[in-house]
Amino acid sequence: MWQSDKVHPPKRPPVVSEVLNVSPVDGQTRTRLTWEVWIVLAITVGQSALYSILSFIRSLIRAAQENQTLAQQQTQLNPNRDAEALWNALYQFLNIFFGLALVALVVYLLWEPGSNALRRIGLDFSRFGGDIGRALLLGAAIGIPGLALYVAGRALGITLQVSASPLDAAWWTVPLLMLAALRAGLTEEVIFLGYLFDRLRRFGWNWWAIILTTAGLRAAYHAYQGFGAIVGNFAMGIVFGWCYRRWGRVMPLVIAHTLIDIVAFIGYPLAVTLFPGVF
Repeated sequence: MWQSDKVHPPKRPPVVSEVLNVSPVDGQTRTRLTWEVWIVLAITVGQSALYSILSFIRSLIRAAQENQTLAQQQTQLNPNRDAEALWNALYQFLNIFFGLALVALVVYLLWEPGSNALRRIGLDFSRFGGDIGRALLLGAAIGIPGLALYVAGRALGITLQVSASPLDAAWWTVPLLMLAALRAGLTEEVIFLGYLFDRLRRFGWNWWAIILTTAGLRAAYHAYQGFGAIVGNFAMGIVFGWCYRRWGRVMPLVIAHTLIDIVAFIGYPLAVTLFPGVF
């Protein structure tokens, strides 16, 4: 049989809408996925969001009882888990490890036969150069206004004083803080975006309902820091959700989030030392 010798162009990669658009599920699968989503939330970001809200309420009550503003209340990033430096480092490392294990569980739940979950949500190195560029721009666009919002919130008395871990406790303090920043970036972006976008889309939700819902959950996750953090993280959730919808890749958002948290965990203690009146 005659065959054409015409050279066909290589198959183009799927566009963003093809990557993110999934088919609605049937009734039985919907029930199973509903249980799955609630269980995932109960052991990951949903659990943390509930504790964060309770912490915020407790700070409000304490401030009222002591006739203070929220700015006079304190909260801590990466609090110590033991008085001895070596044991504290061990506990901190295990906390990071088990946090990343939950991220691995969520990725496992996203895995389907014939489909690489990491590639599907864009958590790979196939476009690392472009991801880095987008992450740097996004990190600056979110981080700088976020810092200004924190300072404004402190001045208005609606944001708690955030106490960062000291950097001179031991030589491993900075590497552990960097790992903690990576854990935070992976946890929030993989679950809020990669996982929940997939599952809620399968339930038939429209894009803006998904973006606003996950942004609200992100805001609740950081509520323990006060009103400023609630507003700032809700805005961050909208921006990150829109970017994920547009790019179809979670990697630049993980990198941006990690960079923002590295600045917060490591740069913030330096800023407190240099500008104590402001921070």
